[in-house]
Amino acid sequence: MRYFLLDKPYGVLSQFSRELATHRTLADVYDFPPHVYPVGRLDRDSEGLLLLTDDTRLNYRLLQPAHGHRRTYHVQVEGAVGEEATAALAAGVTIRLKGREHRSRPVVVERIAPAYSPRMPPIRQRKHIPDTWLSLTLTEGKNRQVRRMCAAVGHPVLRLVRYAIGEVTLADLAGQHVREVGVNWLSQRLGLLK
Repeated sequence: MRYFLLDKPYGVLSQFSRELATHRTLADVYDFPPHVYPVGRLDRDSEGLLLLTDDTRLNYRLLQPAHGHRRTYHVQVEGAVGEEATAALAAGVTIRLKGREHRSRPVVVERIAPAYSPRMPPIRQRKHIPDTWLSLTLTEGKNRQVRRMCAAVGHPVLRLVRYAIGEVTLADLAGQHVREVGVNWLSQRLGLLK
């Protein structure tokens, strides 16, 4: 079995097949071995940590809602985020998914000041509207959930970077774009060793 950490760039689909000829996919980022697939997804307009493996059991365990593995996102949002919005995010907000209301689980929210390189293309800037960086740690992963949650409290997402899955973080790439890791190291960091 093989295990890879990837810092997925903006504008890349979390898959190997192209939907349109102009799409960039994981195949354009790195020459992964056959039968290695991403565990979960990041939207095309999201960046950050992605795990890839040919270990179907690991894939299954990480994607089961009952296991509730933590995922931490660093999110740049429009506007100055106040205590009311922070408290609402922390308590869990109601969002719409597939035409139905979904109450998100509670979230750990912190204001942060990360040092990310500017994104290409750059995010939109508004001269008279500030922005805020938040760290959001979730234990569920619904479609575009972070973006929907931030919009629900009045702060649209400008940039979204997945920083961590469990105890595995972007820092574990040690400055590399892709890093292959061993099963014992990964299982320990994900809390899968019993």
